[in-house]
Amino acid sequence: QVQLVESGGGLVQPGGSLRLSCAASGFTFSSYAMSWFRRAPGKERELVARIAGTGGTTYYADSVKGRFTISRDNAKNTVYLQMNSLKPEDTAAYYCHAVNLLEYWGQGTQVTVSS
Repeated sequence: QVQLVESGGGLVQPGGSLRLSCAASGFTFSSYAMSWFRRAPGKERELVARIAGTGGTTYYADSVKGRFTISRDNAKNTVYLQMNSLKPEDTAAYYCHAVNLLEYWGQGTQVTVSS
């Protein structure tokens, strides 16, 4: 059974940091590109960051470049999103996503940036 379980969300003040984790199981993790998407209320789903299966190639949305870092530990079947210098506009539900020939989604974790 495939599972993607996110954790690490919460309430943080502007300028603060959070690290999201996504623990994967039920598929060959290292063969899948892993991504973080987010959806804010009233907005379209947005690709935030992506990392190749080997971890050698990454992509970031312009809105998070220089502030967010995606990484993965294939030995632990886990992908991370380090979020620094958080802004109120980063407030959203964040979803873990795996893609190869098939794709899988996590259930999401809420990030709220507010003073």
